[in-house]
Amino acid sequence: MSQTYKNMVQKKHILHSGIFNQTLRDWQSLKSEITPRNLMYPVFIIEQDHEVQEIASMTGIARYGLYKLRQHLMPLVKQGLTSILVFGVIETLAKDDNATNADSPNNPVIRALPYLREWFPELVIACDVCLCPYSSHGHCGILTDKGLDNAESIKRIAEIALAYAKVGAHIVAPSDMMDGRIGAIKRLLNEHDLRNTVSVLSYTCKFASNFYGPFRDAAKSKPSFGDRKCYQLPPGSQGIALRAAQRDVEEGADFLMVKPIMAYIDILKQVKDKYPEYPMFVYQVSGEYSMIFNAAQSGIFNLKDGLMEILGSYRRAGADVIITYYTPLILDWIRLKHKL
Repeated sequence: MSQTYKNMVQKKHILHSGIFNQTLRDWQSLKSEITPRNLMYPVFIIEQDHEVQEIASMTGIARYGLYKLRQHLMPLVKQGLTSILVFGVIETLAKDDNATNADSPNNPVIRALPYLREWFPELVIACDVCLCPYSSHGHCGILTDKGLDNAESIKRIAEIALAYAKVGAHIVAPSDMMDGRIGAIKRLLNEHDLRNTVSVLSYTCKFASNFYGPFRDAAKSKPSFGDRKCYQLPPGSQGIALRAAQRDVEEGADFLMVKPIMAYIDILKQVKDKYPEYPMFVYQVSGEYSMIFNAAQSGIFNLKDGLMEILGSYRRAGADVIITYYTPLILDWIRLKHKL
């Protein structure tokens, strides 16, 4: 070896000696590690207790009636599933301007929560809180002839969050992006002595994204007119995302979220750097799920290798919990890895 080469390769720059077998490579990758506690599984609950409805735009994903959901979750909990994010979907219940059935006794989430708590006592249950799946117009707030009424919207959203909390939600997760909804929910939980037993996961940086299409089919929540650009964040924005995080922190959010994540990983890093003490959630949304699935089906990459590479990047950037429809598959991969 020439002296020039010896001088060039300083001891501190020798890298290969730290990655020459799998255990060493794993040690170098701890910040991108995926365990069951890093995963939250989004599930759709329907009114029909004994039905399963396949979702055409999300291959492999379905809506579940209460008892079918129990069957679906039982093996996942045994494999280490620790948390779920619940969405209600209605077909026969009426939709109106005030989203009355978002918290009525017949709402599938309201009905399901006590059973889920009994069946899976160790499972953390988060409930999405929004008006859009239950409103006649499909928007996330209360509308008047002058447009969106923020004050009435957050009042209604807080009522729905309280209803979920009362029947067993560990976490309420407002996804509407109305100003002041975290504070409104926290105040109402406090008034009902639930401040120490129910957390608030804020959809803090939720962007007006192109990647939500399959979800709107799944949840039957597509707006009947217009779009959501006046309350979801502009895709090209940065400063307003950080302001949204500051707003939610000051109002008392327990956890923060970036949604979607693939195109907004820079926002995740900035928010986590600014608020390192707050657990950060990211939502790998329906369009991202379908993109990855279709790419793997087309032979562009191996699904396991490609997906784990993507999820690892979210962990490195600061994600503590990843909300992903791939959770059952990932749990199976983790189980198989530990059996080897």
